[in-house]
Amino acid sequence: MEEKSAGAVVFRDTSGGRMYLLLLNAGRWDFPKGGVEEGESELQTVLREVEEETGLKGINIIPGFRKVIEYHYRRGGKNVHKQVVYMLASTDSEKVKISFEHQGFGWFRYDEAVQRASYDNSKFTLTDAEKFVKGPA
Repeated sequence: MEEKSAGAVVFRDTSGGRMYLLLLNAGRWDFPKGGVEEGESELQTVLREVEEETGLKGINIIPGFRKVIEYHYRRGGKNVHKQVVYMLASTDSEKVKISFEHQGFGWFRYDEAVQRASYDNSKFTLTDAEKFVKGPA
């Protein structure tokens, strides 16, 4: 069985530095993401899911960043191969209105976001995003 989702690593620049958004769902911290619907592009999914899960409208997609992670899990006695595509997005808004799916959210500095992220894939994605935003050293 195949599944595909898309989401975004969302950040905002503040006077205190860059802050990354993580959502709390069932005790786990991760990025906003969701299933790609029939006829929907990855970009359309990212924009829809971020708005549905965070209330953030008009996020700015940063061109050139696309990270794909893949993993397997079991659901209903069947093996599922899941692919998740992450884009990178900035926002000027710190106001988040989480969906019913989530129990909390937070804006975190990079180091704290890496520590808090619940999945290794999320940590790696966040590290790649931070390097991308910083640009060449």
